[in-house]
Amino acid sequence: MKTLILKKAHDLQSQYSIAYENELNAEQFKAVMHRDGPALVIAGAGTGKTRILTYRLARLVESGVPPETIVLLTFTRKAANEMMRRASLLLDGRCEKVQGGTFHSFAHNILRRYGVFIGLDPHYTILDQTDAEDAINLIRSRLHIDKTKKRFPLKNTLLAIYSMSINCYMSVEDTIAQKYSQFIEHTEQIHAVLREYVAFKQSSNVLDYDDLLVYVLRLLEQSEKGREVVQKSIRYIMVDEYQDTNKLQHHLVKKLADSHQNIMVVGDDAQSIYSFRGAHADNIFDFAKEYQHTAVIAISNNYRSTNEILEISNHSLKQSVKSYHNILKSGKNGQKPFVVATKNERQQSVFITQLLLQQREEGVALEDIAILFRSGFMSFDLEIELQKANIPFKKYGGLRFSETAHLKDILAIIKILHNPHDIISWYRILLLLEGVGPKSASSIIEEIQKNPEDIYWVSPRVNTPIRGFDAVINLCSLLHQLNIEKASVVDIVTKVSLLYRPLLQKKYDDYPKRIKDIDTIIGIASTYTSLVSFLSDMTLEGPTESVNVEKENNENEFVTLSTIHSAKGLEWKTVFIIWALDGRFPSTRSVESIESLEEERRLFYVAVTRAKDELVITYPIDVFDRESGMVLGEPSRFLQGMDEDMIERFVVMEER
Repeated sequence: MKTLILKKAHDLQSQYSIAYENELNAEQFKAVMHRDGPALVIAGAGTGKTRILTYRLARLVESGVPPETIVLLTFTRKAANEMMRRASLLLDGRCEKVQGGTFHSFAHNILRRYGVFIGLDPHYTILDQTDAEDAINLIRSRLHIDKTKKRFPLKNTLLAIYSMSINCYMSVEDTIAQKYSQFIEHTEQIHAVLREYVAFKQSSNVLDYDDLLVYVLRLLEQSEKGREVVQKSIRYIMVDEYQDTNKLQHHLVKKLADSHQNIMVVGDDAQSIYSFRGAHADNIFDFAKEYQHTAVIAISNNYRSTNEILEISNHSLKQSVKSYHNILKSGKNGQKPFVVATKNERQQSVFITQLLLQQREEGVALEDIAILFRSGFMSFDLEIELQKANIPFKKYGGLRFSETAHLKDILAIIKILHNPHDIISWYRILLLLEGVGPKSASSIIEEIQKNPEDIYWVSPRVNTPIRGFDAVINLCSLLHQLNIEKASVVDIVTKVSLLYRPLLQKKYDDYPKRIKDIDTIIGIASTYTSLVSFLSDMTLEGPTESVNVEKENNENEFVTLSTIHSAKGLEWKTVFIIWALDGRFPSTRSVESIESLEEERRLFYVAVTRAKDELVITYPIDVFDRESGMVLGEPSRFLQGMDEDMIERFVVMEER
């Protein structure tokens, strides 16, 4: 019989070629060395989540686990490839044999090998999003649904309804009622289209992206032989960004890990901000309840931000109703964040622009600065100021003001009122009318050019029948009624927006969201006294095409404008968070439920933790409301409870 001896745990490091204990902090090391059984790693912002997954992957392989029996699931192929590349550099080429990739690519590989167990023809093809939309459009036409019927959803919206239903484990009826209520009157017809879509896929031996996950789950639930083969081929599962998984992905992961439960999920509950895509925050909150003896490992050493910035994010987390309360700490100190109140939105934009110009003069690279906001429309006024100051920027999340089709439509109508001979604007607006195509629009424009003295009543003089004739007459009549000679700029924009709204509802399925953009442009108009100045500022050439660059090496330099959702995972030295105002951030609708308000709080946490060295939070005091005019705004509730030890408070004043 062999003699048994005691050996200190840290001496086991000698069996590895990588000195894990030296390469990782104590928290990271604990996660990387976890071997069997379920583990939940709560990795706060900037704590090295990717490093944990990479080193654990290498450590498992070094421990003798066959790499082909390890599954690494991520949300992007790039993330999976990067982790396996890093692991291979740490160790050797064996890590390349890991089953890594997105949920969908992994599911596709499983179905190619084992789909036969549920009767899936191995020669199936996959529909990408465009293919799936075209298939739905074909079915839509076959069912003879009237395409001109008021607000019936377009093909991309129908596919979105179907996908949300599948991924959230919701009925089509509930999905429409909760997420697409503007189409609730068409529920029965939508359901009919989607039933035919499912039948079409089955008869054509095609799968869409969602089917890949659905069929693998079906394989694991309905085929004993299939489940046995798949589960035997997997010994360890790791899942990245678990807070972003939806119900379908969660159930799939549970089934894959059913036999061995060697599953480690890594994520941050405080960064669960994608419920609008179907992400289900309870997946990470309930993980330890669903798996007995789960090792919960908190990673709190932040390598990004100063302690002063983290104090703001930690304060936000402490107010959460449901949270792991992972309090972050840093090894570096800096200056206290600023909270700045401005008179109105215009002053907020001017203030930020002046700061950017000042920092640029001081040699601060614009690429190290980001301006973050809750929703894309909140940056429209700022974009105008940046254009005027010739400051280059790139916007992520939501369209730039100059690229927003519905706002361009409104501006085209205003331009016609200001200059009835603007043929380009006429052409854009005519094409919005029902029944008017390029040929009809060209004929009408020819008539306009022939009769410049009485332009709004030109349509009755068209001799030959033209499609959309009645719609054109109606438009001209409405334009004629808009008397702009003595009206203020905001009155003109308000009247035009009311005229445009019926066209907006017919053209865009997401018109409720776009109406917010229109309200924003009305608010911007309220700061102008000259229609000429308003139109000039609205149509300035974009800064990316007219940047006055002083230094050759600054040609590609730009400040980042981004929604907070699009900024997740990124970092900058200096971060501005604008519109920190109740009703805007958090949004008015979010305060209707605890779940929505908690997600808004997590959004604030994500925004704050993007900053490395400097954080500036701004809000306007006077806010334009379409129905009430200028109203007094309240600072965001997320700023409540912050004393002078945490933040510096300022009010912007005009210099006398």
